[in-house]
Amino acid sequence: MSVRPVPLSAARHSPQSRAERKERTRQALITGTLRLLDGRSLASLSLREVSREAGIVPTAFYRHFESMDELGVALVEECTRTLRHLIRDARRDPSDDPIAGTVAILARYVREHGPDFRFLIRERAGGMPAVVRAIATALKLFTNELTIDLARMPGLHSWSGADLEMAADLMVGAMLQTIQALAELDPRWAGDEADVINRAERQLRLIALGMAGWQQSTDGAKA
Repeated sequence: MSVRPVPLSAARHSPQSRAERKERTRQALITGTLRLLDGRSLASLSLREVSREAGIVPTAFYRHFESMDELGVALVEECTRTLRHLIRDARRDPSDDPIAGTVAILARYVREHGPDFRFLIRERAGGMPAVVRAIATALKLFTNELTIDLARMPGLHSWSGADLEMAADLMVGAMLQTIQALAELDPRWAGDEADVINRAERQLRLIALGMAGWQQSTDGAKA
């Protein structure tokens, strides 16, 4: 009986396959934990529950994360990646009304990635300290990015860095409030989403008007 040789390509890719399997298991832990977290806090989950949801034995958990805290930080990275995609799409929005376009994109992302946003909102308010810090750091980075975006706008070139950061912080805060309101909606009441969207648009327009007034008062003070 002849033995078929192992193709060189298969041998060449076997180490990569192990790495891919490890990455798939790691991702299974993250996505499985997000499923368990929809309506619960991370602190309420046990390592055994998380491992069972991912289809591995509890001891295998430590091949991917040193602790539940480290898993929580990885969850923050996963969920804030969704938020970064949202912000990227909002930047590229070609609509004539940037505020309405941004809110529409935000609502779509919350509908499609509800568990991600509910995790961020819930854990930000009182989760594990390492997770709370990771969320705060991520939101600070978003505020910094928005500050840079505002600085590039023609009408805001003369603004100080502190004022730009203050305006960016107000916008990020308004977005977080809107995300929380959308994520907590009862799907049985479809009209509630329209109310949240309308309020979000009005809030952002109020911030924009306030920025215009702030610019005028600043210019007047300089004169």
